Order: sequence, then C-alpha cells, then structure tokens
Amino acid sequence: MHYKHINNMTCSRSVEFDIDGDKITNISFVGGCNGNLKAIAKLCEGMSVSEIEAKLRGNTCGPRPTSCADQLAIAVREAYEKSK
Repeated sequence: MHYKHINNMTCSRSVEFDIDGDKITNISFVGGCNGNLKAIAKLCEGMSVSEIEAKLRGNTCGPRPTSCADQLAIAVREAYEKSK
C-alpha cells in the first residue's frame, strides 16, 4: 500500500512510502533538508514500523516539538494501523 502523510510543523511538507505488512520501503520527503532527508530514507529502507519508531520517534528540530524524522515515525504507525 502506498501512503502519504502531510507533515506538521516541519520544513518538509509531506512524506510518502510503501508499506507491506510492517515493512517500509520507497520513502521520499517533499521539501525540507534534501540531503538529510534522503539519508534518513536510505537508512530506514526495509525497516519495520517498530524499528523506525524506536529510532526516530520523539526527535525534535530546533525549538519545534517534532522533526521530519519524528513525522516519519508518526506516519509509519498511522499507515500500519490503517492497513490492518
């Protein structure tokens, strides 16, 4: 299933990915820090929802209460719950 999440309070506008069971692939962000977000996408490629959450959930960016990485963790959980 392909999933698109509209990000909140981040420089990136959205994140999209494919979810198959609990495995996440084909992650791509729209907007934001291009190099850093490409790296996050590569590092998380093929990880499970719980692995991504464990590594990225709660990450903040400057004074913001969230980050692009945190938004990815939120999005993969939402997608997983919707796919059940």
